[in-house]
Parts: sequence; C-alpha cells; structure tokens
Amino acid sequence: MYNIKLTNYVPEPNPVSSDYIVAAHYYAAWKKGTAGLHNAFDDIHDYPERTPLMGYYDEENPEVCDWEIKWAVEHGINCFIHCWYRRRENMGKPVTVDALRCAHGLHEALFNAKYQKYMKFAIMYEAQNRWGGTDAKDLMENLMPFWMETYFKRGNYLIINNKPVLFVYDTQCQVADAFESPAAQKAAYDAAREYCVKCGFDGMYIGIAYSGTDLSKLDEFKERGYDFHFAYNWWMEENVRDSAEKIIERQYEIQKERVEKAPDFFNTTASCFWDPEPRLTSMKGVINYARDFWHITPEEYRKVLANCRKLAQQMPENSIGRKLIMIDNWNEWDEGHYVSPSHGHGFKHLQAIREELTHRDNLPDYRTPHDIGLAGYNKSWGEPDLREACRKKFGVD
Repeated sequence: MYNIKLTNYVPEPNPVSSDYIVAAHYYAAWKKGTAGLHNAFDDIHDYPERTPLMGYYDEENPEVCDWEIKWAVEHGINCFIHCWYRRRENMGKPVTVDALRCAHGLHEALFNAKYQKYMKFAIMYEAQNRWGGTDAKDLMENLMPFWMETYFKRGNYLIINNKPVLFVYDTQCQVADAFESPAAQKAAYDAAREYCVKCGFDGMYIGIAYSGTDLSKLDEFKERGYDFHFAYNWWMEENVRDSAEKIIERQYEIQKERVEKAPDFFNTTASCFWDPEPRLTSMKGVINYARDFWHITPEEYRKVLANCRKLAQQMPENSIGRKLIMIDNWNEWDEGHYVSPSHGHGFKHLQAIREELTHRDNLPDYRTPHDIGLAGYNKSWGEPDLREACRKKFGVD
C-alpha cells in the first residue's frame, strides 16, 4: 500500500484524554535558512537515526504541522511550548513578526494548520545575550501588547486559571540584569499581570527556566516575581551518564529536591536523552557544547515519566506543577533530545508518554505520510541518502 494515495490530507486526529497538560518544548528551526546558528537538517546527514519519520520537512508548511499535531495529541502531548526569539535590533521597539527568529513555526505553520484547535501552545521567551532582552518600559510598551494581541487572546493559547502562561529562558540573566533589583523586576512583572487583568484575564503566570543545583536561587526567583520554575532539559553528571538506572534515579532526585523545597514553585520535566554531537561541529565557536552525552531507551523513559507523574501528584492542588508536566523535547534533532517520530526510535517515546500520562482511551494512527501517498513536504532540503548514511555510521544497509 506504500505510496498509494488514500486521502488528500492528514487524517483527522483522535486525541487521547489526560488529567494533565502535557507540554513539549518545541524548537522551530527547521525551515531552510532560518536557524542562523546552525544548519538544521543539513547537520544530521550522517545521523540517519535522527531523520524524522516523515523525512526532512519544510517546517513552515501547515500540513507538516498537522501531522505533528496528530501524532502529539494521539499520544498525550496537548501543548507545544515554542521557543520565542526576538532579534537584538528590535529591543525597545514595537515587535513585528519580521523582527523575530524562527517565528514561522507559529505564524506560518501552526496558525494556518487545519487541526490547530486540538493543540494548545505557549511561548518561551528566549533571552540569551545574542537575542533581544527587555526592561520595564519595553516590556509594557512593546512585548506585552504584541504577546496579548498575537498570542494570549488566541483561543488555543495555554491558559490556566484564566491566566496566560509565559515561560522565560534567562540563563544568562539578560532580563534580570536590566533591573536594578529583584524588587524592580517583580514590579515590572506585576504591571504585566495587571495589563492582563485589564484585557480580561485574572493575571499571568510567569515561569523561569532553571536546572541548576543551587536551590537557594529559588528564593531569588520568587523575589523577582516568578510564579514557578522548570527545566528545558536535565544535565547529568559524569558519574551517572553510563547507567540508565542512575540517570532515571538522578532525574527523580533532582526534581524531588525541588518539590520538597518549594512544592508550589516547580513543575516537572521528563528528559528523554541528550546527545548534541552534530552541534559540536556545526556550532563550534558559537556555543561550546560539552561532550556530556547520555542515553536511555524509550522503555526506560517510561520510568522517568512515571516519576514525573508521581511528583506532580504530590504538589498542591492549586499549583502549576499539579496540572503541568513538561516534555524534553519535541524536535531538537541536532541537539539530540526529541520524542517526535524518528527512524531511530519510531513512535516509541510517544507511546511511553501515552502509556504513563493518559487514560489510553483512543487508538493512535501510526501511518506516515509515505504510507498513505502524501508527499511534497520537502521542497527545500533534498532527500537524505539514508542507506549510505547507515553504511557509513553502522556498516549496514
């Protein structure tokens, strides 16, 4: 039946139900020429196991997004958290789509997808020093009006307790350093929350990414006006990387410590693996990736997910962490952490998520575009020679 056209479009999703918001981090850097810092799919030619199951794809195509929505919601992922980048030259100015990096994932793909109603989305404001930061004036005059009208008011933005949820990645403290004190930053965030109230919401939840081990930082984050903290991914120390059992236990320990210290100030993240080998070459001198690879199988990933569920159930009823479990990551293909269907793992990571975090009350559809004769999703990249890549890397066809 391969390549026999059975339908004219992506089959309608059949979502599974869950007690949780299961939100996967989403890195939209797979439109040709948009990543800037690396070469996207061109960097994984020698890593055939990382090839997406639909093949290389034009990420700006809404039909590609509909496949991702279908596969995600049928396995329990019901929210994508898009990395949101503002270019430095836009700081202090009104925000436009043209002033953003990798905005196609939202503005070209998701916002034009037929099945977008099935998928919640949120943004994670990426404030590394190479991208645009903000201050109190810019936050209120430029960022908040754009976020409100462009994202928060959309019917499928992530809203909890009638509050839009904003994630912030400020590991280099560009945002924090723009304020004279933690109290000044909190005052700016409170003004942003009041802006949301004036727009019909009950405020806004703001979370900060932090995966470090110094938990005294949590008190500072609270002083700065954050409502919770989360991890983009979990770094594993050298002494645990060679043992799946230790990796699973370490992820649990890291998060359990946070729950015990501040149960209403944290939500869990389930990391699947970490292996940035392609980026070690493509981004050398731009970002210095350490050779700190670690892997667990999809079956072992189930234990990580079960632990996250267990910790979520221990958090206060009204906390973010009781409702939200985060997935690391949907599509970091070259940085080496992804649950999206791939030639190396198939749907196994998604199956683990469905088994551990949902009611399993649906029947997922495992057909790929190739199985039902749909094509045309790769007009930019050229087809990878997977057979040659397998010979080169594994010595097999």
